[in-house]
Amino acid sequence: MGLFSRSSGSDDDGGDESTGFWQERGFVAGAVILGAVVICALLWVFTRDTTPEAQPSPTPVPTVTDPTGAPTEEPTGPPATPDPTTTSTPTPKPPVLGSGGCKTAKPPQGIPRVAPVGVTWQFEGDLLFPLQQQAGPAAMDRNGVRSCFAHSPTGAVFATFVLLAQIKNPALTADVLATRIAPGPGRDAAVAQNRATPTPRDESRGGQFAGFKVVDYEPDRAIISIAVRFDERTVGALPVTMVWTGKDWKGKLQADGSFNGSTEPDLLGSLESYVGFQGA
Repeated sequence: MGLFSRSSGSDDDGGDESTGFWQERGFVAGAVILGAVVICALLWVFTRDTTPEAQPSPTPVPTVTDPTGAPTEEPTGPPATPDPTTTSTPTPKPPVLGSGGCKTAKPPQGIPRVAPVGVTWQFEGDLLFPLQQQAGPAAMDRNGVRSCFAHSPTGAVFATFVLLAQIKNPALTADVLATRIAPGPGRDAAVAQNRATPTPRDESRGGQFAGFKVVDYEPDRAIISIAVRFDERTVGALPVTMVWTGKDWKGKLQADGSFNGSTEPDLLGSLESYVGFQGA
């Protein structure tokens, strides 16, 4: 199914199937062309040391004893300050279905410039995708398809991540196309292609979401570019158009049934212009 690529029907191999975004030949080959400069840049992004500076150890407080040699119950100095490096951050809980998401009244309309907080990550197959109480999703049908995202730029971002994760699950592709893609020629073409050639397994080649960028936003339309990291050297990005229809964000496909039509996926030298956002 060619959701993530242009058709290769007229290429020299004469085939009629589409090459997946995660398997784009030009995309993979471009990684070699980048050379040592880009490799070093990517290694800096993904492997640089982010360990907090060492904190000074608190000075031990001496214990005062009475003449009998028994320790007193009263300390002789102020209590030691907890070491912030050992303070654990509570793990966010998954969104409660039925609240938040598209049910959030007047959600913030600012373009997200940093990674959203209060996020949990769940697997769809081998791909981690994000969930947040405020942004969504706030609903899930009996087949597992998630929906109901906040009418905001952040809601559009989460809707895009969830859509891409679930549409690549062969068990959900048909349901996602029917309920999470806006009606039109693109959806009709994708449905026909999926019936003829069901979504193959392991098409993602182990890629994981790495970040996002809000390319453009209007109340009824958003263009979100999603970065996918395959390894320390290879990061690709694809713009996805989302539309607000039926009181929710849904994907809009090109007339050929793909997200990107003839637009080649971008091979990124770094995530400099993206908001870094990944589950692991």
